[in-house]
This record gives sequence, C-alpha cells and structure tokens, in this order.
Amino acid sequence: QVQFVESGGGLVQPGGSTRLSCVASGSVDVIFGMAWYRQAPGKERKLLATINQEHGVAYIPDSVKDRFTISRDDAEHSVTLQMNNVRLEDTAIYYCHAYIRGPDTDGYVWGQGIQVTVSS
Repeated sequence: QVQFVESGGGLVQPGGSTRLSCVASGSVDVIFGMAWYRQAPGKERKLLATINQEHGVAYIPDSVKDRFTISRDDAEHSVTLQMNNVRLEDTAIYYCHAYIRGPDTDGYVWGQGIQVTVSS
C-alpha cells in the first residue's frame, strides 16, 4: 500500500523557517485532496491547510496564511508545507494527509507525523 515518506521539521528558532515534505511511495494513480494537520501538545489534531488538484489551495486559516504555504507536486506525488516566521505556538506534530488511489490503495492515507519544536 501507499505510504508517505516524510522529511523536514526538527528544532527551529522563533522567527525561523522550516519546510515539511511528504512524498507518497508505492504505486499511485491519482492523489485527490491533500492536507496538513497539526497536533499541539495536549491538544487535538486540527486541520491546518488543504490543497486540491484542480483549484489549488482550498483552505488555510488567517492565523497562518501569511506565514505558511501549502503546495503540491503531482508529478512527484508530494505535498509540502513551507513554514516561515515560526512562533512558539507552532510547536506541534505535523501530519500530511491525502486521498490516494492506486492499484493497492483507495482511500485516505496519513503520514506518521513530523515533530516541529520552536524554541530558542
């Protein structure tokens, strides 16, 4: 089955930047909507941003839209979250999510999570 290979994140200083990436591995025919979620310590996982095939970015809240950018590369079967000017409250585990269709997969797939810690 298709899985996501993740990269990026780690320890970032306030005001710094980091780039999160998820690449779908395995046989993929098409990826529909893609998204990033995040789960802050002690809190529920929440939707952060979505992007679809045809119309691009579908959702990103005002709280991050001037700092975060979601993008996708359908040729590479990947989704990226560029995080700029990060704040302490951006500390969280970030999860990529997508609906993927392929020979062995037809449904939602989650990444395992990328830890981002914002600290000086």
